[in-house]
Amino acid sequence: MNTIDQLQIDKLNDDEKNIIEQVLRGFESKRQGKSTSYVSAMYAMEHEFDGEVLKLTMPISPIVYNSLGIMHGGITATAIDTAMGTLANKIVQPHKAAVTSQLNLHYTAPIQEGSIHAYAKVIHQGSKSMVIEGWVETSDGKRAAHATGSFFMIERK
Repeated sequence: MNTIDQLQIDKLNDDEKNIIEQVLRGFESKRQGKSTSYVSAMYAMEHEFDGEVLKLTMPISPIVYNSLGIMHGGITATAIDTAMGTLANKIVQPHKAAVTSQLNLHYTAPIQEGSIHAYAKVIHQGSKSMVIEGWVETSDGKRAAHATGSFFMIERK
């Protein structure tokens, strides 16, 4: 019996089925090159960049909930770090890549439903590192988290 058979898909509830569908759609998005990482694909993250501020949008679904039924803090951190890292890698020199070297995050409100928007804006860009400010807003515009992050530039492989 393989793992798929052991899951007993016919016994899954609707939330569990939706989570599996979201993950499978993420794999397909990654395969098609629409997502650059499995993390952004699995959480259905999409972004837009106006030349100054990067905006990442992510739907809230049961896959991101903690045991209290609100968005897990680690997933919030992942969203904000992804927004800031995506911005850093959009503006870094072509032969370089930016990686997170420090992330300071303050949670200010719970996230429960709808979608979130994670924003990122450069505070400082040097030759070897940059500092980026990020924040997360709920779909009704309430700020749920605020962060600063440091990014170190490395040679792209």
